[in-house]
Amino acid sequence: MPGFFFDKNFMKNKNNKLKKVKVITQIFEEWMPVPQTELLHENVYELTVAVILSAQCTDKRVNLITPLFYKEFPTVYSLAEASFEQVFEIIKSCSYPNNKAKHLIGMAQKVVSDYCGIIPSSRDELQKIPGIGRKTANVIASVAFGEETMPVDTHVFRVAQRIGLVNRSKTPLEVENQLVEVIEKNLLHNFHHWLIFHGRYICQARKPKCEKCRIHSFCDYFIKIKKNTFQK
Repeated sequence: MPGFFFDKNFMKNKNNKLKKVKVITQIFEEWMPVPQTELLHENVYELTVAVILSAQCTDKRVNLITPLFYKEFPTVYSLAEASFEQVFEIIKSCSYPNNKAKHLIGMAQKVVSDYCGIIPSSRDELQKIPGIGRKTANVIASVAFGEETMPVDTHVFRVAQRIGLVNRSKTPLEVENQLVEVIEKNLLHNFHHWLIFHGRYICQARKPKCEKCRIHSFCDYFIKIKKNTFQK
């Protein structure tokens, strides 16, 4: 066919990733059959607040903040009427409290004015709301509405590349697109959480716990380290 270029190396690489995903899925399913976010919430509004707060902040810290926040601002309407000072005082122990206070109030006001107080399920609509970027929109769409999305945070970005599920990628969007190519849609929700928990508790940034890793036999990072060790 004129103009068609068939890259055998690309197909071989993709097939290897598909096989790796299949094996890793089986291992992760045994480890954590029903993975769920560790952010405390009881509804879409609370989830949205928690996810906005979680940007460059630990879930543990966010969970210390949100009980009082939910008590003081139980609905999107009450948050929309809050002052910057009121919100800042509650969230000041998290990272970037100034920006997040503005984003939270802006989010609530936008949802009240444009969406009748109901947080939208569409990723595109979510990204029109202050404080909600692509990753946050993917999380809300996936966790709250069961959409087949792949949010990419720092853990997913790091772990996916270390394992070898994606090629060298410079942006979260590149990682997201490559993961979506090799992970079945119905597994995206679980796989997102598996990669997060694996990165949070095992494949940590500075000192990965390879000796405790259940999937190190299929991890490019571990195999490379092992090979370099034997060559010394």
